[in-house]
Amino acid sequence: MLTHEQAVSAIRSGKTALGLELGSTRIKAVLIGPDFAPLASGSHNWENRLEEGIWTYHLEDVWKGIQDSYRRLKAEVKEKYGETLCTFSALGFSAMMHGYLPFDQDGRQLAPFRTWRNTITEEASRQLTELFQFNIPQRWSIAHLWQAILNGESHVADISFLTTLAGYVHWQLTGKKVLGVGEASGMFPIDSQTGDYDARMMEQFDALAAPKYFPWKLKDILPKVLSAGDDAGTLTPEGAKLLDPEGDLQPGIPLCPPEGDAGTGMAATNAVAPRTGNVSAGTSIFSMVVLEKPLSKVYPEIDLVTTPTGKPVAMVHCNNCTSDIDAWAGMLQGFAHKMGIDCSLPQVLDALFYAALDGETDCGGLVNINYFSGEPVTGLTEGRPLLVRRPDAELTFQNFARAQLYAAVATLKIGMDILAGESVAIDTLSGHGGYFKATGAGQKMLAAALHTPVSVMETAGEGGPWGMALLAGYRAWKAEGETLESFLQEKVFASTAASRTEPDPKDEEGFERYMVSYKAALAAEKAAVQAH
Repeated sequence: MLTHEQAVSAIRSGKTALGLELGSTRIKAVLIGPDFAPLASGSHNWENRLEEGIWTYHLEDVWKGIQDSYRRLKAEVKEKYGETLCTFSALGFSAMMHGYLPFDQDGRQLAPFRTWRNTITEEASRQLTELFQFNIPQRWSIAHLWQAILNGESHVADISFLTTLAGYVHWQLTGKKVLGVGEASGMFPIDSQTGDYDARMMEQFDALAAPKYFPWKLKDILPKVLSAGDDAGTLTPEGAKLLDPEGDLQPGIPLCPPEGDAGTGMAATNAVAPRTGNVSAGTSIFSMVVLEKPLSKVYPEIDLVTTPTGKPVAMVHCNNCTSDIDAWAGMLQGFAHKMGIDCSLPQVLDALFYAALDGETDCGGLVNINYFSGEPVTGLTEGRPLLVRRPDAELTFQNFARAQLYAAVATLKIGMDILAGESVAIDTLSGHGGYFKATGAGQKMLAAALHTPVSVMETAGEGGPWGMALLAGYRAWKAEGETLESFLQEKVFASTAASRTEPDPKDEEGFERYMVSYKAALAAEKAAVQAH
């Protein structure tokens, strides 16, 4: 841990690294020193919009949020250390993966940003999966592109550049149209042998699109693929002004390749080597398991992506996790206020999570389905949050709370059970994100669901933005020939404490009973979607 004087010196001399991540509900910037510990942070809350059936964010909101996060970070640095931020050793930007952001040759946006949350590309996803014999999820950029072609959308012919949110921000700050390989693997399949887009599949796509006579080939419009530690350009004078409108930030700072929230989660949990994995649990929930060998066949529930250095990863991505818990917590806070009890939302959330520990292991007959949006893993195109129970169920606060926590990881379990059936080995599984903030609660539920020990590091609360700062630090501070795996293991996490929770056999048995009811209740969820 740096002393105050050492921190001031590091900030003044620019021996720091900045990571900024645009998450689904929060944009956060984290500044780290040469010891990799956070020095300061700044955040901005935002929400996606549902416009004409499309989940989207406006690009002006992107810059408003980035600038506000950076301004708050800068103010905290000034308050804590008396220094004005002017430069860093390196910086990097990450964001929620996937989606669709097309631009023409003049840099004009051609269609509203279509985020990962949309489930509007089912036909394209099915056709491409069949063509490639490789699972192409609905949220992947290539699925959105092919669906736009199937829909006959006129803007497709004018596409000069197709990217993700992280790629867009990086482009605006550096002028470079690049992506880190982990983020790129959510646009189009990656060949881990070459560290680039799969050449055979690109040829297949171009042949499929040939009858449309577009003036581009796929390789021409996708970002260049880079690996962690590669030179991804420098901050331009225009980019410096865009990030810091006050004008204190100096141009010329090196940037690392932009990554997705999956890659930053892997970095933040030291889960980039084979047989390691992590679970990121917030608005969405996804697991990342670094593979030793390929899976035996294509599974629609399993995405094959990569680490920030291109190693193959099995990813189970579920669109829904904590949004329903947050909604119920807001309702309970309203009830408490009506009773004259003043409590904050974090206090209500803590009460929910800790009460779950006292619930019956199978939730006493309560079943919660937490779908705010569609869920491809279970075949739902839309979501209807649903709480059902038998007439003889034990409707207690504790059982209700446990049903909420179980529901948050139930769909993930369906996908992870497939990997268990493939005998995928996991030595360590780390958790990070809001689901793990109440010490031991979410961790205990996930361990029971996956029949696997779950570790939560003391740094887990920093999450993706800290992971992005680590990737920026790797870009600036790695030794000659030093791998990302070695850099993280031997320098960043060598002395990091973690709490490890073993699965409780009673919880495991109860969760399996709960899952029988959960899967049966999906019929009611589907009926609710069809009815209204």
